[in-house]
Amino acid sequence: MRLLADFVDVFLSCVCQTRYCVTSATHFRFKMAPSTPLLAVRGSNGTSMIGGPPDCVENTTFKRDERQSRFFTFSKDGALFAWCNGDKVNVVNVSDGQVVQSLDLPKTACLEFSPQKSVLVTWQPYSKTQESAHGDQNLHLWDVQSGECLKSFYQKKMQGWCPSWSDDESIAVRNVNNELHFFENNKFDTIANKLHLQKVTEFLLSPGPQPSKVAVYVPGSKGAPSFVRLYQYPNFGGPTSALANKSFFKSDRVVMLWNNKATAVLVTASTEVDKTGASYYGEQTLHYLAVNGESAVVQLPKNGPIYDVVWNPNSTEFCVVYGFMPAKVTVYNLKCDPVFDFGTGPRNAAYYSPQGHILVLAGFGNLRGQMEVWDVKKYKLVSKPQAPDSTFFSWCPDGEHIVTATCAPRLRVSNGYKIWHYTGTVLQKYDTPADGELWEVQWQPCADGVFPAKPVKYQAAPSELGSTEPKPAQVYRPPALRNKPNTSSKLHEEEPPQNMKQLPGGDKQLSKTALKNQKKREAKKAAKQETKPDTPQDKQPEPEPKPTSPALAGAVSGDPEADKKIKNLKKKIKAIEQLKELQASGKQLEKNQIEKMQKESQLLQELEDLELGI
Repeated sequence: MRLLADFVDVFLSCVCQTRYCVTSATHFRFKMAPSTPLLAVRGSNGTSMIGGPPDCVENTTFKRDERQSRFFTFSKDGALFAWCNGDKVNVVNVSDGQVVQSLDLPKTACLEFSPQKSVLVTWQPYSKTQESAHGDQNLHLWDVQSGECLKSFYQKKMQGWCPSWSDDESIAVRNVNNELHFFENNKFDTIANKLHLQKVTEFLLSPGPQPSKVAVYVPGSKGAPSFVRLYQYPNFGGPTSALANKSFFKSDRVVMLWNNKATAVLVTASTEVDKTGASYYGEQTLHYLAVNGESAVVQLPKNGPIYDVVWNPNSTEFCVVYGFMPAKVTVYNLKCDPVFDFGTGPRNAAYYSPQGHILVLAGFGNLRGQMEVWDVKKYKLVSKPQAPDSTFFSWCPDGEHIVTATCAPRLRVSNGYKIWHYTGTVLQKYDTPADGELWEVQWQPCADGVFPAKPVKYQAAPSELGSTEPKPAQVYRPPALRNKPNTSSKLHEEEPPQNMKQLPGGDKQLSKTALKNQKKREAKKAAKQETKPDTPQDKQPEPEPKPTSPALAGAVSGDPEADKKIKNLKKKIKAIEQLKELQASGKQLEKNQIEKMQKESQLLQELEDLELGI
């Protein structure tokens, strides 16, 4: 018995040690895995940081600043965090909360780090004093490590206040009096190069490695068109040295957008006023320019404003939200050919995940906060959550979570934020107290490659707060129609999603609706062939009766709109048959009458499609 007891003790000891080793290994592996980025929150109760899912609790490493901050920002890699609280500009390490710099700049309104976090840029509103008629320099560039002011400039306007850097900081550029001033290696006392074009109002430096490229916009004047040109630094010899050039009319302002690989630029040109009166938003056109010299106008099949244009992070396709409500959403490739059409719906914004594997279509602002989450690879709908009254949306760098917020001053009621999983579940919800306001939330950035793309999930993530997917609501019916047959009349004509990729034979892939109608037509023709009687050889066939006009056949679908269209089509077809009889009798027809007759086959096809849909 003693030996047995000793054996049991040794066995249990080994089991415990093994469990401890497994637990330690698991703990080590957990510590090595990247944690979810933090969420910085700024409001009337100060500045704080919240840990990401699954905990979503306040981060104690960063000491909450109870004073009201005017602005905050992260460095590009998320290692540094800076904010101005009306007294000082503070810079801290996010990992340990240690203060890196504290600058006495009480009037600072904007902050920004250079890409390699070696320079901190601060801007305060420009003002003149009695001592200085020209005012004081209000744009300052600071060395982050030493706290030394590297250079100060005059920058009167807030628009375009911050210099632009290449990713390696070898080039920095500012727009000064219609000239682009280029600086090299953060030496701001010497202008290394200039690009002078008359009335340059917008520019955009390319992302990625060298050689750097710059897109510039010059508005048209005195009947001359506006144009956008792409240059490669430092080749600024003139129009002939440009990589690409695109000119266009109807442009008061532009928004330019490089793809991540710096191979192409999308330009949304806008006018303040639509002279035709068709749109409150003015007129917009979308242009494409590539560094190989190619350019094109992106053809949008639905009229109306362009709400949003975004590149997929893979740089091979882009998404456009456009057209009068309900808006259309289409994905295009680098040849500006449509790849996938998401149909129509209440949307005005699109957001690709940082990995480019998920696309969120949303309707914020004056819309009701509907969101559609799509698997980009399969073009399959994942979820349809709803975030009403949202004024802000942002993807977490992990590609798994998103944040929506209702912020002041856009909305001063119901302020707060929600952290979601893309499958539609709410993981964390924060409501600002009635006497407070939420001003801004911002995810901590991460370096590229820290969070690779994961397989897309379709099952909702577990959460105590549940999902916000709206339940299908019943259509309101007036009391006078409640005892009558149900009709499917709609306020807007809805278009379903449609794959626009080319098939191997060269034809476009048909949508589900078109394919269904095609199958119905083929089945109907086959049925007619089977029921057609055979004519005996020894008997003369009787003369076939004159074909009955489709206008004489009545069809009631129960849909007032469909019946109205069928009635109008039959009326047009009957008029064409009357014109045929007049022509057969020898009467000379006019040009417009002949054109009507040429549309007969088209009208018959439309009528057949409508009747098949009944």
